[in-house]
Amino acid sequence: MYSFQTRVRYSECNTKSEASLTALLDYLQDCCTFQSEQLGVGVDYLGNHHVAWILSSWQIDVLRYPKLGEQITIYTWPYDFKGFYGFRNFKIEDASGETILKANSIWVFLDTQTGKPARPSQEMIDKYPSEPQLDMEYLGRKLPILPDGENRSKVRVPHYFIDTNHHVNNAKYILIGEEALPEGFVVHRIRAEYKKAAVLGDVICPEVVVEPARVGVKLCDEGGESYANIIFE
Repeated sequence: MYSFQTRVRYSECNTKSEASLTALLDYLQDCCTFQSEQLGVGVDYLGNHHVAWILSSWQIDVLRYPKLGEQITIYTWPYDFKGFYGFRNFKIEDASGETILKANSIWVFLDTQTGKPARPSQEMIDKYPSEPQLDMEYLGRKLPILPDGENRSKVRVPHYFIDTNHHVNNAKYILIGEEALPEGFVVHRIRAEYKKAAVLGDVICPEVVVEPARVGVKLCDEGGESYANIIFE
């Protein structure tokens, strides 16, 4: 199991002096990236071998939002590999060791030259020590089909949305989706299913369905093809 400690910075906080939703996602992404770098299969290794791990889906259960200045520890570990899929858990603990966030993620190993999924080598799999699955409710990769909703303002992808894979970073889709949340809506669970990658200059068209206990957001291109679907609960 890999972990790193940090404090919640002011720049990561929302109006309630809590870590923002996207800050929590950034902690998780940073944690698995740090592990890969430490194991020698990080950004440069993947780029040199023309492969990448692409996020297919998130399920993030927020039990409590950490406060400004609070010391937290982020943990991650793979628990299974099947074909071209990799399965990874995360958790965040506060200074007392209480778990305040649990997450599951499913990744696809991609050959970046062909654009098609590929099996990771046994050498790469052996780099990652697997741990038992985290005790949490698992809802699966596929989201329920969202009904047609209200069209919201389009977003043209800016430079600061782009990561080392040269497409929109996973957390930025959640950031766009957050704009659809009603005032006072507190998110305790995110489920996100990623369909295709948006790149610099693409136009993302949000379609929003607001229900009493959840908000569904479809993020599509101008032709209606899906980039990502998100459910906030």
